[in-house]
Amino acid sequence: MAVTVYQQQLRDRFLAAPVVAPPPPWQPVGGGLIPVGGLLGIGFATDPATGHDLVLTVSSSGHGLFDAVTGEKIEREYDPEEEPYGPDLSCPGIGPVADVRIPVAGLYGGGLHTHATGGWHVEVLTPEWPNERVLLCTGRGPFEGGHGENWWHVYHSSWSTFRAAGFSPSGRTLAVATSSDLTLWTRAGTGG
Repeated sequence: MAVTVYQQQLRDRFLAAPVVAPPPPWQPVGGGLIPVGGLLGIGFATDPATGHDLVLTVSSSGHGLFDAVTGEKIEREYDPEEEPYGPDLSCPGIGPVADVRIPVAGLYGGGLHTHATGGWHVEVLTPEWPNERVLLCTGRGPFEGGHGENWWHVYHSSWSTFRAAGFSPSGRTLAVATSSDLTLWTRAGTGG
């Protein structure tokens, strides 16, 4: 099947867009990349004490729980009793959310929220397979306006295998997970 002129123009647009920081109110969490070797998937919960979004990481060496505002590792379980299963690919939480089942998105399926309050949405594109590009967007995103206007190329998965990208249920956290790391942005404490 031949690629249309329009499709080629879109592909060229995405390939030419450099990775940039997301616009305000989005801020990187911690030092940016959080190393998680053998990452299989992630899920979100809410800290009952602080109200912060929490990220559960499921990896080949266990489960970890991170504060999505500070990037701090809150809990680690090296030998979890249960891996994600069932129609929602959920598993038990750990630490302060041990009593909650957390749906996980990643290698085995599942998905994260693609839209958040304030008109934000995320697009995952692969104009140069197998390297995914994650775009943070407003409005119609990359299909109108230019890079840096209403869409931002915020992540390029070129060194590890892409697992998942999306928002927490609260819409205050944007996460990108690959086989080797977790990258988070927050808009905690903002109205946007």
